[in-house]
Amino acid sequence: MSDEIGRGEMVRIIGVPVDLGQTQRGVDLGPGALRYAGIAERLSGLGYQVEDQGNLEVPVRDVLGSERELHYLPSIRRVCDAVYQAGRRAVEDGFLPLFMGGDHSMALGSIGGVTHHEPAGVIWIDAHGDFNTPQTSPSGNIHGMVLAALMGQGFPELVQLGRIGPKLQVTDVVMIGIRELDPQERQRLKESGIATYTMREIDERGMGTVAREAVERLEHLSRLHVSLDLDALDPLEVPGVGTTSPGGLTYREAQLLMEIIADSRRLASLDIVEINPILDQRNQTAKIAVELAASLFGSRIL
Repeated sequence: MSDEIGRGEMVRIIGVPVDLGQTQRGVDLGPGALRYAGIAERLSGLGYQVEDQGNLEVPVRDVLGSERELHYLPSIRRVCDAVYQAGRRAVEDGFLPLFMGGDHSMALGSIGGVTHHEPAGVIWIDAHGDFNTPQTSPSGNIHGMVLAALMGQGFPELVQLGRIGPKLQVTDVVMIGIRELDPQERQRLKESGIATYTMREIDERGMGTVAREAVERLEHLSRLHVSLDLDALDPLEVPGVGTTSPGGLTYREAQLLMEIIADSRRLASLDIVEINPILDQRNQTAKIAVELAASLFGSRIL
């Protein structure tokens, strides 16, 4: 089989250099690291028509002192509204949007935007649940509240972003790679009914079984959005991430997951988030992210 499987399909790259959803500086450099690692060229080589829209405007944290106590909520809302509109336009224009973060707060806009006209199944690949609310979060960091807000829980400014009400239903989401949850977040996630595959389940059952089952759980939806937080992988594989957590996915497990999602031929949009080049070694994390994206877009060994 030829490696050129894109068949002229169109991909729009949207950079979102936001670092306001958490405290670790450096994730705003993620879009540049992915570009330097050759993400556009890699997808072009697969036969896709790639349009890089550049970066959306994001305010510099240092000039937002008045928002510090609010955990930068006003600026995150404005940035994510722009992401929402960019995602909505990309879908309307016939593109598959690829959002490059930045921290995971970006997904408030990306997932909202790509589901504006019709729902999509979300495969949330992450070490963390991001299912806190302002009442349960120990840190108050908004990147840990994203999935809850998308499901209608949390700050009204985020819940109502782009359009009124929740953007996702419980049956629209599958979580993979979870291994680090805050105490109240753990209870909330257990009670939510969201299909969640922790690292223990992946260890016991194997990634192939988990990945196929995850895709099948979303078979009632014709489109899939993958939200890939690089901290889902083990930090030995990807040292340059926003929030490290040991015991994560191996490179090969992550590749298999991408390949099985690609087999469904339902990929409609993608987030790549939490790459921190300041903490990285020779751009290793961004290079791995590019290879994972290539597999997700259909690159094959044979």
